Amino acid sequence: QVQLVESGGGLVQAGGSLRLSCVASGSISSINAMAWYRQAPGKQRELVAEVSGGSSTNYAASVKGRFTISRDTAKGTVDLQMNSLKPEDTAVYYCYAVAGSGPFRYDYWGQGTQVTVSS
Repeated sequence: QVQLVESGGGLVQAGGSLRLSCVASGSISSINAMAWYRQAPGKQRELVAEVSGGSSTNYAASVKGRFTISRDTAKGTVDLQMNSLKPEDTAVYYCYAVAGSGPFRYDYWGQGTQVTVSS
């Protein structure tokens, strides 16, 4: 089992920055990839950024060049540095982790943290 707890959300003006942090507990050695997703009101949850066990990263086109994901595998943490924020970045941001593989793959989600960007 893995538990994820996010922190760092809040209200910021357009053009500002925020840093989200996620701490995993439990069987952190079983975690393969970690990621951040977001869900805006009335929209589907979407991938923002992900980092694999080998530290390769992938970003949504809408945040590339503005957001940076980083992971400390030993500590079980993943951060999301968000710069040049836009009102359209407003959403609940969720930390995600996947552990195991094949029939023993498990997905874990944090409770979410609100990010609001004012224009």
